[in-house]
Amino acid sequence: MPYKSIATILLFSMFLSCNKSKPAKQTDEGLIKGNIYRSHEIGWTIEIPKGWEIVKKDQLDANDEKGKQAMQEVMKDSINYSGLKHLISFQKNSFNIFQSSSEPFPLSYEGEWEDNNAALKELLYQTYINQGIKIDTSSSSEVVDGLNFALFKITVYGNGGEVILNQNMYSRHINGFDFGVSINYNDEEHKKEMMRVWKNSTFKKSH
Repeated sequence: MPYKSIATILLFSMFLSCNKSKPAKQTDEGLIKGNIYRSHEIGWTIEIPKGWEIVKKDQLDANDEKGKQAMQEVMKDSINYSGLKHLISFQKNSFNIFQSSSEPFPLSYEGEWEDNNAALKELLYQTYINQGIKIDTSSSSEVVDGLNFALFKITVYGNGGEVILNQNMYSRHINGFDFGVSINYNDEEHKKEMMRVWKNSTFKKSH
């Protein structure tokens, strides 16, 4: 199928390009003030944890390109991510990273976002396998500030069978956008800090 939105799946590219970058105020949408980020389009507010570095936009763009190239190897259709927007991304180190993005997703029929999301999860799985990376996956859902998010969990293994990375990928159709958050970690304390700010983040409710 042609993929209408790839905002969520491109979050996995952080694993393919684990590079540390200097702090910078670089997002495609939203405003950083102090340690608070607000996305006006999504209506989302989140705290940036103290001592974590903001990932620069040019690094995110480079990661996207590597992720796009990896996915293109298992896709028949070309990838168009011209509408992709990087929201806030921050990291403690190269394996413990919080990333978020959005992409316009006007609905043509009921259930279209769910169909697209299911197809993207399969594409993500096949991309990892094509790269020779062993993974386990599971799907569920979690509630953040009263909103239900689809959750796709990925465990990445090394050549010896050891766990080298965990990815928790949250996604939801909100305010006409495909909105995604990825929490990559290999350290439980860093995971707890990312989960704390994510679970405490807030969304402006539509009336």
